[in-house]
Parts: sequence; structure tokens; C-alpha cells
Amino acid sequence: MSDPGHTSPVTPPSEPLVTISSSNLSWAAVLAGVALALALQFLLNLLGVGIGAAAFDPGSGDTPGPGTFSIASGIWFAVSGIVSSFAGGYLASRLSGGRGTMTGACHGLTSWAVTTLIVVYLLTTSAGALLGGALSGLSSVVGGAGGTAPTAATTAGPALATADDPLANIEHQIRATIGGDDPAAMRDAAVASIRALVTGNEAEAEDARTRAADALAQAQHIPRDQARARVEDYEQTYRTAVDDARRKAADATHTAATVVSSGAFLGFFSLLLGAAAAWVGGWYGTRRLDGLSDIS
Repeated sequence: MSDPGHTSPVTPPSEPLVTISSSNLSWAAVLAGVALALALQFLLNLLGVGIGAAAFDPGSGDTPGPGTFSIASGIWFAVSGIVSSFAGGYLASRLSGGRGTMTGACHGLTSWAVTTLIVVYLLTTSAGALLGGALSGLSSVVGGAGGTAPTAATTAGPALATADDPLANIEHQIRATIGGDDPAAMRDAAVASIRALVTGNEAEAEDARTRAADALAQAQHIPRDQARARVEDYEQTYRTAVDDARRKAADATHTAATVVSSGAFLGFFSLLLGAAAAWVGGWYGTRRLDGLSDIS
């Protein structure tokens, strides 16, 4: 039984719990940042194409070489990506209405991610044709790895073709000097002997060289010593052609790997710097918003 003279302490009302919104992300702000980033990237790439075209003058000896243009376009692409990412992240942060710098930075980073995905999608589908050359910087980075391999294959193609049948010139020389009662048979026998020599086993090369010299001497009606000297010349020509073709193919492969590697690293660091710029833009946009709120 409670004492009527005793007053129970009054429990103060508990403070309401702070409710956290299920989503602090404003997609409208993000899409606005994406639109600004895409438009700015488009304009900056147009400006870069214009500057590059203006610098190209075939009639002048001061025209930069292809390597200079490639380096300049890569630097321009990186700078334009950083600028557009910062602007898009800043706008997304300002329009998000967030009061925390982390929220603004996340809006900027999300804006960069969506922009990157949209650009990659456009460049890898037929819709990218509508953009023309305005996004050529990113197109060269994204598509460079795929485009370099066919270019290298085209470069190495003639060399590989020569390696497959380097006897074409030798056969032509032999056929042009064949005489006798049955030139076709002599021609075929001489060509077959030379082919067996250069493509046969090294252990049997001496015997094959002797048979080729005999066949060539009979076909061209020349002394055996002279025929053997010609066979040795043909053999040396074949070995040189094969070695040269292999060297060209190796050089083309090395060049392709270098270009692909450089393009991949350029794309990676450019996109990474763009992400950092978008993050900083989002952070700075929220900080500016807080500062303006404090002043008002």
C-alpha cells in the first residue's frame, strides 16, 4: 500500500529516437550531375578535337607526329574527365540537400559511376555512333585494346605470309631459267628438291643439298659447282626471309602488347582520378552549402 504522503518521482519523457531515412540518396540530384558531366565531357572533347585538327598542317614541317598526338589526346582526355567529374559531383552534392559532407561526397561518387557506365554503354553499342568523335578520347582508351590487335595482325600479316611460303621468289627464279626437252618436269623436280632442302631435317641437310644441286644443274644445264652455289644462295635467302618474318611478327606482337598495356593503364588512372575528383566535388559542394547556410 502506497504512502499517501509520498510523491512518486516524475519520469521525464524520453527523447524521440532519431529516425534515419531509408535512403539518403537523391537520384534526381545524381542524374543532374550525370547530365552536367556528360555535357561538359562532350564539349571538352569537341574542343580537343578542334585544337588537334587546327594543329595538323600537312604542308608545314612543324606538324606534330602521331606519337605526340596520341600523348596529347591522352592527357586531354584525363584532364577533361577530371574536370567534368568534379563539376558533376559538385552539382549532385548541391542539389541533394544533404547536410553531411559524407552524403555529398557519396552523391558525387555515384554521379561519376553512373556517368562512366553510360559513356561505356554508348561507346560499346550502336548508340555511340550518335556521339561521333566527340568522345574519341574515351573511345580510344576503351576500344584501343580491341582495336590494336587487328592493327598488329595487319602489320604482321605480310611477314607471316612470307614465312608461310618464302619459296615464292625462289621458285619464280628457278622456273624462269629452266630449259630442255621437258621443262615442266625439270622445273618441278628442281623446285621440289629446293623445298625439301629448306624444310627438311637439319641432319639430312647435306644430302638434300646435294640432290638439289644435281636437280638444278640438270634443269638449268649448268656445272654442278655453280648449281650448288645457287642452291646455297637460295637456302640462305630462305633462312633470311624466315628470320626476318619472325622478327617482324615478334616486333608487331610486342608493339601491340605495349599499346594495349599503355591504353589500359591510361584508362585506369584517368577513371580513378575522375572518381577522386567527383568525390572531392561532392564534398566541396556540401561544404559550400553548409557555409552558406551558416551565413544566412
